[in-house]
Amino acid sequence: MVEEHDRVVLTENLPEQDLQAGDVGRVVHIYGDGAAYEVEFFHLDGRRVAVETVEVSAVRPVASTDITHARTRE
Repeated sequence: MVEEHDRVVLTENLPEQDLQAGDVGRVVHIYGDGAAYEVEFFHLDGRRVAVETVEVSAVRPVASTDITHARTRE
């Protein structure tokens, strides 16, 4: 179960926002019925990239076997 402030991993691309499957964000709001999350994405230096509403099926919880990976985004 994902809760507010948990980190999540995108499982699908969001091309309009230049976000890719594998990008990591933090849940900042869970909509009432739990069908969607408001997720904030950041550059590694702390600058905000985007805040997006995504369906539960578009993200998964961070797993203990996940590793950090960086990609360049302008």
